[in-house]
Amino acid sequence: MQISFSPCRRDEPLTLSKSGDVLTINGEAFDFSGIPDGASLPREAVSCEFLASDVERVDGVIHLTMILPHGATAPQETLFPEPISAGDGDMELPIYETPALAPESEETP
Repeated sequence: MQISFSPCRRDEPLTLSKSGDVLTINGEAFDFSGIPDGASLPREAVSCEFLASDVERVDGVIHLTMILPHGATAPQETLFPEPISAGDGDMELPIYETPALAPESEETP
């Protein structure tokens, strides 16, 4: 499965896992095994707010684009993510935002 991302400032989290042609998005499974090679499933036919494209099968591989939510201080790798070739299991996604730095404590004499 080839997954591209479209970053978007959102508060909702995103978790992805894959098993064969089944992509689980925030706990909901979407089975794309019925898409034949060279065909596509329109984005509107999939009830998922995180899907940002049609779902296509090219040379046996499912291709799609997901919305990648991020926070206000997201790092460059989240704002400009690389596509991933997903194997089975939980997927590691770019971090939501850069952790806030702890304020420096003032020293007293």
